[in-house]
Amino acid sequence: MIYRFGNFELDARVMELRREGAAVPVEPQVFALLLLLVENRDRLVSKDEIIEKIWEGRAVSDSALTSRIKSARQALGDDGKAQKFIRTLHGQGFRFVAEAHPTGGAYASAEPAPDAAPPVSPAGDKPSIAVLPFRLVGVAGPYGAIADALPHELISELSRLRWLFVIARGSSFRFRGADPDISEVGRALGARYCLSGMVEIAGNRIAITVELGDTRDGGVLWGERYDASVDDIYDIRAQIVSTIVSALEIQISVNEAQLARLKGPENLDAWSAYHIGLQHLYRFNQKDNDIATAMFERSVALEPSFARAHAGLSSSRFQDVFVRYKDDVGAARKAARGHAEQAVALDPLDPFANFAMGRVYWIENTIASGTGWLDRAVRQSPNYAQGIYARAWADSITGRSASARKDVDLALSLSPLDPFRYGMLGVRAFIHLAEGDYPAAAQWADEAARSPGAHVLIAMIAVAAHAANNDHEKASHWAANARTRNPDVTQKEFFMAFPFEHQGAREMASKALAKYGF
Repeated sequence: MIYRFGNFELDARVMELRREGAAVPVEPQVFALLLLLVENRDRLVSKDEIIEKIWEGRAVSDSALTSRIKSARQALGDDGKAQKFIRTLHGQGFRFVAEAHPTGGAYASAEPAPDAAPPVSPAGDKPSIAVLPFRLVGVAGPYGAIADALPHELISELSRLRWLFVIARGSSFRFRGADPDISEVGRALGARYCLSGMVEIAGNRIAITVELGDTRDGGVLWGERYDASVDDIYDIRAQIVSTIVSALEIQISVNEAQLARLKGPENLDAWSAYHIGLQHLYRFNQKDNDIATAMFERSVALEPSFARAHAGLSSSRFQDVFVRYKDDVGAARKAARGHAEQAVALDPLDPFANFAMGRVYWIENTIASGTGWLDRAVRQSPNYAQGIYARAWADSITGRSASARKDVDLALSLSPLDPFRYGMLGVRAFIHLAEGDYPAAAQWADEAARSPGAHVLIAMIAVAAHAANNDHEKASHWAANARTRNPDVTQKEFFMAFPFEHQGAREMASKALAKYGF
């Protein structure tokens, strides 16, 4: 919204005061004060309301308020005597008295003006996000910088996600000091998503609240709150940034898939088809995997240079081999490698492409050879939970329990709602099996097998773990569960998927599975 009065314009879109078209420098609080008075020009605005809205209820002196009013008047060429724009009602408050006319411009509503082009995302079809400076509540003292430092670090880390277009700090931080509607942010910056937050400081405690919103409808897609001692905030800042980035990677992908489903099949673009494919891929069953393959093939056909679509196609063919969905395993294995190589050739810096390449070696029975590719994926995106989990899986199979435990615990903390959570928990069970801690192995395996998306091979891990723990009832339960899913599953499929190099763990699992008819 733009308000015009006299020869001034107050532009709420870009947080700017202009006089005859030229920008007038004002501090963020002064601009916010002007905007509050202009928006409520039909009434008196009390001192208490100004303090609540501009200082968010923090205790401030009368002189601080007087100083901001004086600065606002000076910016408008007004003073306390003339009061052409801002009138003081002593003991009560202030009122904007000049005649102001609101004009929307191209961003006044969700519908563009007939003669104006609709806002265009700078990212094209790729999802885009604006990270706003966080609002600060309370007496910040030496910790006030955190409200800008966290969003700045988030912008840097999110920029590592090759599939996400991140609005630059110089643009998104123009909204500092305001509390804009996220739809307005989307229209002003061309961003599809908006991450906003609040930092609350009370005594020696600090709370950070974040929200991910969809700028198209103003809805909140995800939110989280982090609490800490102010003395620890700089130590845990990196952890907070990491968990937020990992959560956004999942939440935005899920929302993109849901939006894509609203389009008719004939209207799907490459990006929409890719995200629908991802959603089916993570369900880890043959029917959904076939749908995923079809969606990725459609995406590649529409945009042959789309690296992530090739990586998705490699992943669905990997699944064909890993869980033996197809009779022609050799053809599926060859396709998995071919599309992974194509993904890396198209975008060697994409973490998902390197992840897909690393997993090809698993189905070629040379797991250790793929570790370098998984390392590359994690270096390119240090918060890439699925890459970290895949590396942990490889290490657990090849007997490197210490590094596997470290990575899988990190993956679980980064992405507690990950679609591969069942696999992360299964890795934990592997580690304890190898170490001979059978009660712990049984506990982790049970949780893995009960997790959403867990496939038949995860149920067989639970059989082995409970058998090792001498719990016949639970081992029998998971054996029956596995046969319900696939009556023909055998040890051969299990060890082709999980080729343990730790002979003790392999022999123990083999005996346990044989005991229950596999």
